[in-house]
Amino acid sequence: MTTQTFKKIPYGRQWVGREEIRAVTEVLKSDFLTQGAKVPEFERALARKVGSDYAVAVANGTAALHLAAIALELKPGDEVITTPISFLATSNAIIYAGARPVFGDIDPETQCIDPRNIESKITKRTRAIFVTDFAGHPADMAVIYDIAGKHKLKIVEDAAHALGSVCGGSRVGSCRYADMTIFSFHPVKHITTGEGGAITTNDSQLREKLRELRTHGVTRDPQKLLNKKQGGWYYEMQSLGFNYRLTDIQAAIGIEQLKKSGRFIERRREIAKKYTRAFSDLPGILTPVERSNMKHVYHLYVIRLQGKFAGKRQIFFEQLHKRGIGAQVHYIPIPEQPYYRSLGYTAEDCPNARSYYASAVSLPMYPGLTNTEVHSIIKAVKDICHRIFR
Repeated sequence: MTTQTFKKIPYGRQWVGREEIRAVTEVLKSDFLTQGAKVPEFERALARKVGSDYAVAVANGTAALHLAAIALELKPGDEVITTPISFLATSNAIIYAGARPVFGDIDPETQCIDPRNIESKITKRTRAIFVTDFAGHPADMAVIYDIAGKHKLKIVEDAAHALGSVCGGSRVGSCRYADMTIFSFHPVKHITTGEGGAITTNDSQLREKLRELRTHGVTRDPQKLLNKKQGGWYYEMQSLGFNYRLTDIQAAIGIEQLKKSGRFIERRREIAKKYTRAFSDLPGILTPVERSNMKHVYHLYVIRLQGKFAGKRQIFFEQLHKRGIGAQVHYIPIPEQPYYRSLGYTAEDCPNARSYYASAVSLPMYPGLTNTEVHSIIKAVKDICHRIFR
C-alpha cells in the first residue's frame, strides 16, 4: 500500500517578481543601501496609496506600534484599551511604553474589538485605544472615533492586516478615524519589504516625533537644535529613541509591491469568494462576514467550526496538514499567554474571544495561490467534513 504525498501549501506567502529584483539590484549598485532616497520615495508612495498626509517607514510592524505608543507619551499608570484577538505586538507595545493594556471583548461577527466593550472599560486612567482591523476587515472605526472624541482619547489603528481596506468610504490608513495607523510588511502581508512597517498620520508634529524616534532620538534640523552655534557636523539627541530605520533595499521592494497591491488584493478577494461559495452548503462551517460599509481585504480567511464540528478543531487542523494544507490558528487570546497571566490577566471577561479561539482555523490565503490549489483546499475541507465528521 502506498502513502499519498501532497505538495505543502502554506497559509501565507509573498509574491515577488522581476521588478522587485531589478529595484534591489539598482540600490545595491548605488551609493546608499540605507538612509538614501528610496525610503522617502516609499513613504510618499504609501501616503498616496492610503490617503494620509504623512508616512514614516520603520523596521517592522512591531517597531511601528512601539513608536506610536512612545509618540503618545504613554507612561506608567496610563491605561490603553485594546483587543484580545491580535498578534502579541499590539498589546506588547503598550507595555513597552510603560502603560497597561486593558482588554475589551470582540464583536463575534468580525472579531474586531466591540465598541460597546471599549466604552465599558474606560476609566480616569485611560489614555488611548489600540484597535486591530482583524484579518483585513476594518473595525467599526467611526463609532470608536466618536467614543474617543467624547472621552478625549487617542486612537492607534493597527492595520497590519488591512492595507487596501475601506471603512465607511475612507481608506484605512488615511487616519480619518485615527491619530496614527500602523502597517506591517512581513512576507505574509498584502505587500512585503522582507521585514518592515510604517506609521501614517495627518499630524505634522507626530510625524516629526516619529522620524526622530526611529533614529535614536537624533535631530540635525537647524531649527530644532538647542545649540545653534556649531558646524555642519553637529547633531543632538533630544529624546531616547531607537534604531528602527528601514533600509533603501527594503524600500525599493516596497515601492514595486505598492504598484501591485491592488492586483494582490483583488486576487485575495477572488479566493475568498471561492471559499465562501464552496462552504455555503456546510452547516458546520461559519465563513467570514463583510459588512456593507466595509471592504475586507482578507489577509486571513478564517473559518469557524460550529454545530456538529464544534470541539473538533484539533482533528480538523491535523487532517488538513496531513493533506498538505498549511492551516493555522489566528490567534490565541493575548490575556491567556503565560506572560500576561503572570501579570494577572485572564480572558474570563472576554467570552467572545474565547469562543472564537476555540473554533477558528485559518485557511491558506495569498495572491499566488492557483485556482488548482484553491480547489484542492476546498476539496480537502469538504472531504474532512463529510468523511471524518459524518
